[in-house]
Amino acid sequence: MAATTTRSKTKQAGRFSPEQVKQFLEQGNIQTMDDVQSALKDLFSQTLQAMLEGEMEHHLGYAKHERLAQNDIETRPERAASNRRNGHTSKNVRSDYGDIALSVPRDREGSYEPLIVHKRQKNVTGIEDQILALYAKGVSCRDIQDHLQQLYGLEVSPTFVSNVTDKVLPQIRAWQSRPLAPVYALMFLDAIHFKVRQEGRIASKAAYVVIGVDLEGMKEVLGIWIGEAESAKFWLSVLTEIKSRGTGDILICCTDNLSGFSEAIGAVFPQTQIQKCIVHQVRNSLKYVSCKDRQSVVNALRCVYTAPSEAAGLVALEEFESVWGTVRSAPSPGVSAILWLSRRGVATGGSLRCSLVSLLSFVV
Repeated sequence: MAATTTRSKTKQAGRFSPEQVKQFLEQGNIQTMDDVQSALKDLFSQTLQAMLEGEMEHHLGYAKHERLAQNDIETRPERAASNRRNGHTSKNVRSDYGDIALSVPRDREGSYEPLIVHKRQKNVTGIEDQILALYAKGVSCRDIQDHLQQLYGLEVSPTFVSNVTDKVLPQIRAWQSRPLAPVYALMFLDAIHFKVRQEGRIASKAAYVVIGVDLEGMKEVLGIWIGEAESAKFWLSVLTEIKSRGTGDILICCTDNLSGFSEAIGAVFPQTQIQKCIVHQVRNSLKYVSCKDRQSVVNALRCVYTAPSEAAGLVALEEFESVWGTVRSAPSPGVSAILWLSRRGVATGGSLRCSLVSLLSFVV
């Protein structure tokens, strides 16, 4: 019953009652979608105009055409000052409903600053956000111009679109060069490959993405760099830039085992522990596992790298070896490779398994 009452109150909490909407439709003789658009445009224009007049009234302290009584002047002498209304200034602004003509009120002292429509503001719609969203998706300036014309009836030039997109460039550069934390507990480095249109042809690009987790457990994107193809040489320049922005140490770096990647990390951050991506390691091993055993091997390995602690991970690894190393008379090459890695970890003091279990336990 309480939930029903709440929903009823929410449903009744509209801006206009059904009677007001009906009256609005009748007075405006609204019959088509064009009539709706035109009526909403007039309503929006009148609303903005009324808000501007209300701002001026609040700024001066009295309503338009209000006569000042003598006792009112004595109690509020500021109202007897020379500042008065001084006509209006015509102004055209863009809106979601098309161009709107406004009459912005003025005062004699020129101290009035409109808040609802700022001085030199020519746009009162979210059109700039739409332009940025379309531009981010790779839509050309000409296509954005056609899109705005077809949907909103707005006449914008390609130069206007370019000016809007150029506004965010200083913010992008500031974000790209912002200082970073001195130490990161984890850092994930990987590249995303995508297709772009370049000089009339489709080309492949690599977006180098670096995600860091600081000592307080906060995760953030440190930067995105665009290159022709993923390479250890480009990663070296990325890591060098990260160091120049204030990062002095990284505890663990997680990578996809790209050739030369570990050497690039060691050249910039020699004390950093490198953790090869578990997904890539499992996927590479499963290439050589027979199809009938793949799901079983995946399930058995999952118990290892999702273990809650290092000790539990070692127990799960021993169980994995007992099943796939002795019960099966002839384990597949992929399983043999996994077992070889585990034995190699034991021979080197368990560092491989410790970093694997500790890293994923921390992330989970």
